[in-house]
Amino acid sequence: MEIKVLGPGCAKCAQTEKIVKEAVAEAGIEAHIEKVTDLMKIAGYGVFGTPAVVVDGEVKSVGKIPTKENVTSWIKK
Repeated sequence: MEIKVLGPGCAKCAQTEKIVKEAVAEAGIEAHIEKVTDLMKIAGYGVFGTPAVVVDGEVKSVGKIPTKENVTSWIKK
């Protein structure tokens, strides 16, 4: 599983990354988590608000900090 946290490095982006890492650890799922700060790469996902979360190429959240429950629902299969 590939999870990308998109954002320039703001506090909300850092909080989102923390929540994603916690949810993955608690779920016991093998996932590669990548922080994407390059604005051109972020725009390449069609995302113009941050923070955003992309799971396996699908944008799941834009412009808000997701809850741990949100993230868990995205990563459970």
